[in-house]
Amino acid sequence: MAETEGGIQVNGLILEDAPAVSEDVAAGEACSLDHYLAMPDESMDERIAAAREKLGAQAVVLGHHYQRDEVIRFADFTGDSYKLSKVAAETDARYMVFCGVHFMAETADILAQPWQQVILPDLNAGCSMADMAEIGQVEDCWEALEKQGATAGKGIIPLTYMNSAANIKAFCGERGGLVCTSSNARAAFEWAFARAAKILFLPDQHLGRNTAFAMGIPLNEMVVWDPYQINGGVAPERMRAAKVILWKGHCSVHQRFLPEHVDRVRREQPGMQVVVHPECRWEVCQKADELGSTERIIETIERAPEGSSFAVGTEVHLVNRLAKRFAPLGKQVITLDESGCLCTTMYRISPQHLAWTLENLVEGRVVNRIQVEDDVKHWARVALDRMLEVGTMERPS
Repeated sequence: MAETEGGIQVNGLILEDAPAVSEDVAAGEACSLDHYLAMPDESMDERIAAAREKLGAQAVVLGHHYQRDEVIRFADFTGDSYKLSKVAAETDARYMVFCGVHFMAETADILAQPWQQVILPDLNAGCSMADMAEIGQVEDCWEALEKQGATAGKGIIPLTYMNSAANIKAFCGERGGLVCTSSNARAAFEWAFARAAKILFLPDQHLGRNTAFAMGIPLNEMVVWDPYQINGGVAPERMRAAKVILWKGHCSVHQRFLPEHVDRVRREQPGMQVVVHPECRWEVCQKADELGSTERIIETIERAPEGSSFAVGTEVHLVNRLAKRFAPLGKQVITLDESGCLCTTMYRISPQHLAWTLENLVEGRVVNRIQVEDDVKHWARVALDRMLEVGTMERPS
């Protein structure tokens, strides 16, 4: 710690008029996570606000759409994972506090400037879908495809959804593939088919199936690779006929929506529009009025005239937030599933975790930093940069 013209400097972070450090803080007690978790949510509000004011432009708080209200209201930026990572990298903030899940923080680190650091308030905030594609399993799959001759002469290109670990992104980048979002999945498929006869799509089978089907590829030309079965559980003749190899992964939230949920809305509330995320099952998407990423769902409701009503198939925190936002404008928004579909891993990040993270930064301590290894970062960045070739605009499905 040293005096500077701008205030007190702690580990390179200049704090103007920094408060005196109490004996408890100096001893580390006040910055113990357990100490914070024992306190009620509402007791964190003033502490979060004070820490953010003290940090100023040195830290930026990123809030994914699926975060709980008690956390996302402190976000400087809200959006999906790629948008947040890109926006944060364009700021002058030294610290990115990502209120999301692990793969999102990894993406932020891949896109960050060399002097920026990414922090995930709770390291237990993972993504079950991303965890369904483990790098060893994917490498085994690729080796099996090589033995079958499927990869010869650029016969197959690997694509991965943004909702995947950094090493999966790097795997695709190193083998001529790219990353896609739910907004540009179709454009990514078109890009890949211009270069190869087959696609290996990771890790969400539903997004892959819905995208390919919307392009006119029949279901019998798609197969699902199960990493827990020999050769993915796919017969050689089926593999030869397939244009799209789908990894057996899914979003635990979106898979909960069922065709009967759409049928119930049609029956009980005629005229209500059903809008679902393309991570939902194919059978649900076929019954829906429209498919779209979280950003597109929001835009669809924004553009709708007064008196419109929507049943939305996506994470319940976003749906409830949209319902509150648009009710004064005469628009009704409900969840497609009355039981509500909660992203439990996203929910792990609490006001206590955010306060703990920010107050540690005020004291010059960086907790839960997310760092991607240099070689992984290189190839993952290649895959992300290739995505820019196909654009990020959503296409009608």
